[in-house]
Amino acid sequence: MVTEQVQWHELAQQLRIDSIRATTAAGSGHPTSSMSCADLMAVLFAKYLHYDFHNPHYPNNDRFILSKGHAAPVLYSMYKAVGVISDAELLSLRKFGSPIQGHPVPVLPWVDVATGSLGQGLPQGVGVALAGQYLD
Repeated sequence: MVTEQVQWHELAQQLRIDSIRATTAAGSGHPTSSMSCADLMAVLFAKYLHYDFHNPHYPNNDRFILSKGHAAPVLYSMYKAVGVISDAELLSLRKFGSPIQGHPVPVLPWVDVATGSLGQGLPQGVGVALAGQYLD
């Protein structure tokens, strides 16, 4: 019997592999930033976040803001793991015309806010939460 912890570990390892593959294909990016948060991403997305990736605008979806925007390759690797982007799309990271950019941007339906500079995520999260009070 495979435990949750083993599943999380395997998912985190795959996220690391895919992040390295994407940044290597791009010839640029921040692979170590992605690798350092792979375990957290795996546990959050596999266990705690409630999100329908096939219905990204569903009002009851949890919101996830990757404040460390330069770790976008791990976020895109998670999108691949849940099946909403293909391997080819993942490997288009930072290519001209690709929606898979160096930092998360809302051109992708699963990204609520653009991030980049460290420290943006907290105030953006507060803004999203406050707006949610008025939209409910």
